[in-house]
Amino acid sequence: AAAQIVSEQPGTKYNPLFIHGGTGLGKTHLLQAIGHELLKRHPRLNVLYITSERFINEYVNACQRKHMDALRTRFRDHCDVLLVDDIQFLAHKDNTQWEFFHTFNALHGAGRQIVVTSDKYPRDMDAIEERLRTRFEWGLIADIGAPELETRIAILNKKAEAEGIALPDDVAFFDAGNVQANVRELEGVLTRLQAFASFHARPITLDFAKSVLRDFTEGAESRRLTIEMIQEATAKYFNIQVRDLKSARRTKFIARPRMIAMFICRERTGHSYPEIGAAFGKRHHTTVMHACDTIRRELEKDADLRGKVAGIERALRI
Repeated sequence: AAAQIVSEQPGTKYNPLFIHGGTGLGKTHLLQAIGHELLKRHPRLNVLYITSERFINEYVNACQRKHMDALRTRFRDHCDVLLVDDIQFLAHKDNTQWEFFHTFNALHGAGRQIVVTSDKYPRDMDAIEERLRTRFEWGLIADIGAPELETRIAILNKKAEAEGIALPDDVAFFDAGNVQANVRELEGVLTRLQAFASFHARPITLDFAKSVLRDFTEGAESRRLTIEMIQEATAKYFNIQVRDLKSARRTKFIARPRMIAMFICRERTGHSYPEIGAAFGKRHHTTVMHACDTIRRELEKDADLRGKVAGIERALRI
């Protein structure tokens, strides 16, 4: 939704737009989509997409060849929208950060749109200067989480349809249940299945999938998040007890962490609403649904809440 708004009215809202998420969740795809939509809606705009690595290289080359004026003209005067991928790689590049800082100020001051992606939350980018990190927080920080089970199944089915692969529902459910990290890994599993089915001239069945993906799923099993792990991390973060999360207490001191833990369980595991409810003191599934919807809605506008969720997920090494 934020990307659509930026594409429709660049520079007027959510400036900068900071897209945060782990590897393989679609940050670059979304950044490219913003660029294409901007050119479609506003063909006269100068839209510049660049990776932070290329920005570093262009800065170094400009310094060596004494072409800094040309570099600044390109990025500050002739750029209406700047899309920067993987901004975290500016870490430890002090001079480049200084140049980007002034480029950011020039564009933002002129009402030009800036969109950046990163695999780290701004406050976790220790090697980025504070003044630059605070500017990343001026607009909207949009966190792309790992897709939930239903979404992973839908992604698999759509990919299989596009590739002409006959993928039974039970195989899609099995694959999606064992791959929770990112979409890239999910697509890799489908590619592996297709290749082995072709090599052995066999249809893709559940037993065949279990055989082909045995090594992968056994490794995934050992690193898969559980509700108990999330409860423990949440309790530790808020300095409460796991039994408090499962209790009937409804004070804000307990209820809020409980809602956050339920949300993370839903987003990061394949468990259903009833299963999560049962693990939190045998609560009704509608209670879990309400908690997840509330947290998901508030995350869009509450930076402090996003920081708390990110802190718990960091503790879980997500």
